Amino acid sequence: MAAASAESIANERLRAYRLLKVLTYAAFCNGPKASMNHSHQLLGISNAIVDILAQVDEQFIAEIGAERGAMNLIDENRARELYDKMGPAKEMSGGSVANSVAGFANLGGDAAYIGHVHEDHLGEIFNRDMRSLGIDIRLQPATDGAPTARSYILITPDAQRTMNTYLGSCTELGVDDVTAATVATPRLILLEAYVWDIAEGPALAKQAMTIAAENGSTVALSLSDSFCVERHRDAFACVVRDGVQIVIADEDEINALLQTDSLDASLQALRDYDNLFVITRSDKGSVIVQGDTHIVQAAIPVEKLVDTTGAGDAYCAGFLYGWANDWPLEECARLATHCGTQVIQQLGARIEPGLLDSYSPSSPLT
Repeated sequence: MAAASAESIANERLRAYRLLKVLTYAAFCNGPKASMNHSHQLLGISNAIVDILAQVDEQFIAEIGAERGAMNLIDENRARELYDKMGPAKEMSGGSVANSVAGFANLGGDAAYIGHVHEDHLGEIFNRDMRSLGIDIRLQPATDGAPTARSYILITPDAQRTMNTYLGSCTELGVDDVTAATVATPRLILLEAYVWDIAEGPALAKQAMTIAAENGSTVALSLSDSFCVERHRDAFACVVRDGVQIVIADEDEINALLQTDSLDASLQALRDYDNLFVITRSDKGSVIVQGDTHIVQAAIPVEKLVDTTGAGDAYCAGFLYGWANDWPLEECARLATHCGTQVIQQLGARIEPGLLDSYSPSSPLT
């Protein structure tokens, strides 16, 4: 009990320190401070997956019969088989929105998370890793059901990632896990589109949006991938019209949502929406659209790609960090680009602590 108490105190101190840093930086930038009437700045709700990252050669990909560069779904037996064949690997909490929440926290944001893990070795890794960043984990590990989800991310020398994912326990996230008590009153709720793939996903997402509306929380939706959008296009179109205020997507995902064949056509269609759309375009930069606001942010060239695993997740973290601290949208996009650029030059999807210290805001920032 003493150790648990000490860990709890340490985490609270870390959260307090990071909140102080947020407010200090906001004051430095002469921007308005985030509201103090919320339990957290950001709450993520998503599939909780442990990322197991390893650098491999092309021969290894061929030997295991995986589709190079794709996300391959596997069963529990296949997961064990791959783990036995892999060499040295790095294990850390993962999943798209969980990566963004972790990055948000490492920038200094105050974050919480709802996701389903099992009471096993990987579940312990996931929760311990997130808590070490000061993130408030809102659910206890399950004592029954499937093992904790994991994704074997195999990275070839050209920085391409091939993902082999066992979904396991994360698919058991349900409506009973998303309540007024577990959600609390965050300023922003970030939903992952992959949630719609699980049995109670649409219902729990609707419940989260209902709680958000009652609490005055903003809801953001990360569209995950274009195939997911195609599977649930009608559902996403509905929530974007009623329930979601911010949409974060890459170019392919937004085109899939709007059923267009080009970004120009999508931008034309977005004139009919009031939402804030954050659209990433890889080496072409990003576009931020809301009503008459149209911001084009250039990419930052890099000499060597190491791992593209978390570029979009890091961009999302940086953008939402700026948004949660009331930065201008242009500055949100600049920080997001800085975050994404740093992450693709390292192994793994995680924004490391101190990254904000290397960022220089534009001047003046109002």
